[in-house]
Amino acid sequence: MDQNEKKLNTEPILDDSGTGSAADVEAVMKKYDRESNTRIWTGKPALFIKILGIAFSCWCIFSTLKGWPTLPEQKLNIFVGLILIMGYLHYPIKKGITRANYIPVYDIAIMVVGAFPFFYFAANANTVIQMASRVTKETKWVVLAIIGILALMELCRRSVGIPILCVLGALLVYTFATTRFGKVVYDLFFTTSGVMGTPINVCQKYIVVFIIFGAFLERTGISNFFISLANCVAGSSAGGPAKVAVISSALCGMVSGSSVGNTVTTGSVTIPMMKRTGYKGEFAGAVEAAASTGGQIMPPIMGAAAFLMSEYMGIPYRDVALKAILPAVLYFTGIYIAVHLEAKKLGLRGIPKEELPKFSKLLPKIYLLLPLVVLVVLVSSQARTMQVSAAIAILVTIIVGLINNVVNKSMNIDDPAEKFTVNKFLDALEAGGKSTVTVAVACAMAGLVAGCITTTGLASQLITAIVKVSGGMPIIALFLTMICCIILGMGVPTTANFCIMASTCAPILMDKRIGIVPVAAYFFVFYFGIVADITPPVALAAYAGSAIAKAPPMKTALNATRLAIAAFVVPYIFAFSPVMLFEFAADATMAVKIIESVLIVVTSLIGLFGIATALNGFLYRPINPLFRVLMAAGGLCMMIPDHISDVVGLVVVGGVIVFQRMGAKKTA
Repeated sequence: MDQNEKKLNTEPILDDSGTGSAADVEAVMKKYDRESNTRIWTGKPALFIKILGIAFSCWCIFSTLKGWPTLPEQKLNIFVGLILIMGYLHYPIKKGITRANYIPVYDIAIMVVGAFPFFYFAANANTVIQMASRVTKETKWVVLAIIGILALMELCRRSVGIPILCVLGALLVYTFATTRFGKVVYDLFFTTSGVMGTPINVCQKYIVVFIIFGAFLERTGISNFFISLANCVAGSSAGGPAKVAVISSALCGMVSGSSVGNTVTTGSVTIPMMKRTGYKGEFAGAVEAAASTGGQIMPPIMGAAAFLMSEYMGIPYRDVALKAILPAVLYFTGIYIAVHLEAKKLGLRGIPKEELPKFSKLLPKIYLLLPLVVLVVLVSSQARTMQVSAAIAILVTIIVGLINNVVNKSMNIDDPAEKFTVNKFLDALEAGGKSTVTVAVACAMAGLVAGCITTTGLASQLITAIVKVSGGMPIIALFLTMICCIILGMGVPTTANFCIMASTCAPILMDKRIGIVPVAAYFFVFYFGIVADITPPVALAAYAGSAIAKAPPMKTALNATRLAIAAFVVPYIFAFSPVMLFEFAADATMAVKIIESVLIVVTSLIGLFGIATALNGFLYRPINPLFRVLMAAGGLCMMIPDHISDVVGLVVVGGVIVFQRMGAKKTA
């Protein structure tokens, strides 16, 4: 590998090209992202915390593989208790605390007292099960339940944020006001309808081991491989670095499952490249943020929420990944089109071919994809359970990392980012354990939200209210649901947002008076929970991109929203035409299924092109306002699942394209 290729693979965040340093990114994230506000540990305390994190990850892997303890009440309570200990060791009471190796006495007290109820419950699980609802007649159990829930809520405030607590707080007030106190405490703490509900169960059973798998995969050098591969594919085309960002972020994002983390990881390479090519800082940061956010909808991994979707929809995980293919393709194609149009408008060129990595030199490293291939094969064939498949994939990742060391040495590549060492092995375990904290806490809060709704019977009242407001019109119900998802998703992990919306809004959409099919309803809330990371005013992924690009955060967020317009349109398409999710009529033949799938993709792509062109204002030359409106209208017509609207949209979009082409030739 020559020096130019190596430079592309390992480019750090630079200051001399007008991009932010690692310190700039950290400062911005500490300001906006609660998950980035962690305690500072150094020396022996840091070693102690590291050992705890490693031990926690090992326990999670052992517990999920062995299914031990066998009682859910024991297993889940131990898991939540450990989460509380890990959480309070990492997250201080407020932002901006920079004192190293310091944890106040009150935090130690909250940590111990807060975790105790869960461990005590686990130790006495059989007794509690036998007592059933009579357990709330004993004061000690009521006190323990309240302490445990309050400790979780405080950790949620520190690590996740306040929006989800506002929702939960309002529901708790309503629940206690309308339901007997003992029943509420029993349902929320002692049954599988509250803290120990579906979200935390799925988290402990599946999500944790996949988070750890992602941490291992990131340390094998696969991110560098994806970036180099994207450079081979699109680096030399017009505005190449931005297209590289779209492709590499899609590939890296499906592994990391974190829009913010992916923005920082791949953005440190792609954003400086985009700025040097000629893109504005706010556009460069927006491209990376929009593409990184979309990584969570990119099969086969899709971040942690895919496993929750599988549980809620009652279909295998492989079916969830399959149904996500077409919407994901449309999402990234929409961003790619917008990036291409921007490059043409600015007259930008790509990276010279001599500076790009050669595919022939990347091909020998194709083995880096082996862990993903193994995982997909095992999960798709159902040869092993999901957690066992992930564990095997982790083992394969370690083997691949060691093989990569040998290959790099033989090719005289000395890149620390690609060297898999014992320290990286331990770092992966620690990082996996730490990343689990926020997801688990958010899942616990989502369980409480679902518990309040179940206990009070609020779901039926919400359905009646929304149906009344919408007048039974699906488009209005979908729009209201979209607003709810975006608001709740501000600064909240996708998993928690999905759990809440799956418990509240998805049943509304599935009501026979609205008529959205279940799979489309769940995918709808999933998509709009994700785009909250790039939607102002709390667009964490966009803020991370702006920190690297040294651009105004709000401008970056607005640009990201514009680039990700597909994410705001595609969910409406599959809500009205579930064919995009491979949901067909029961009597449809294979030929009909293929034709319908191709038709929905083609019309949607043309529609996306029309909308992207209208928003960008450039095709072969600048477009006047009237034609921009026509292109937007024609694009929307193409995306409405109706043959008449398709014809109208095709005529409008095609007419504007022809007119622009003819005008450009005359000008030339």
